Amino acid sequence: MAMPQTDSTIATIDSGKQDIAVSVRNVTKNYGPVEALKDLSLDFPRGQLTSLLGPSGCGKTTLLKIIAGLLDPTAGDIEVDGKAVDGPGPDRAFVFQDFALLPWASVIRNVSFGLELRGMAKSEREDIASKYIKDVGLAGFEKSYPHELSGGMRQRVGLARALSVDADVLLMDEPFSAVDEQTRRKFQEDLLALVANENKTFIFVTHSIEEAVYVSDQIAILLPRPSRVSDIIRPTGLREKDSHSIRRDPEYLDIVDEIWDSLRSYVE
Repeated sequence: MAMPQTDSTIATIDSGKQDIAVSVRNVTKNYGPVEALKDLSLDFPRGQLTSLLGPSGCGKTTLLKIIAGLLDPTAGDIEVDGKAVDGPGPDRAFVFQDFALLPWASVIRNVSFGLELRGMAKSEREDIASKYIKDVGLAGFEKSYPHELSGGMRQRVGLARALSVDADVLLMDEPFSAVDEQTRRKFQEDLLALVANENKTFIFVTHSIEEAVYVSDQIAILLPRPSRVSDIIRPTGLREKDSHSIRRDPEYLDIVDEIWDSLRSYVE
């Protein structure tokens, strides 16, 4: 089912008018006889947050891992800043759904670990880590260990770690799915502030229509496998509003309803 066209909905992106950070062109991914992605093309504008939204099993995480260089495509090309992706690189950082923290390391060691791997001096990397620990609201917990933190706090550590390496592109795989609703809403507000202040490109996988509409500059709707892009939505009017009023805005409610109408037939 095609989504009705509104002022906030467009079928394609005019790449010539945007600065593109990540470009996916005709990407296909097969797992043996299973075709997960087929000829999928999508541009990710620099400095914006794009959500990948679609039914379970449609290949959202697969696409994210291909962009990260953690999976090779069967066919097609991915470019970051005009350079072909042939594996992981310092221009991309991954925020995992399950936190992926080092259980034996303190918060500041976890956050600074990527910089440690690059050979940065301890004092310098801890200064950088301390900044991002403060930015995500964990000042005072630098010496704590993951088992001493709540799920929401552990996810903040993972986000601070990704920010600390100063990657141009942050890849986020359902980062808020494991926390309670109140924490999730606070994370969403914090994410909007990060997008506004960090000048990075965010690629965000979510199953939540409401979350995607709330946080996104661009929403790519993926069809069931073999996945390709069905629609692209840009809720431009919402980005100009105060984050606390977005969920009450008629445009927000209309876009949520439109997306649900387009996806309803694919939900079992």
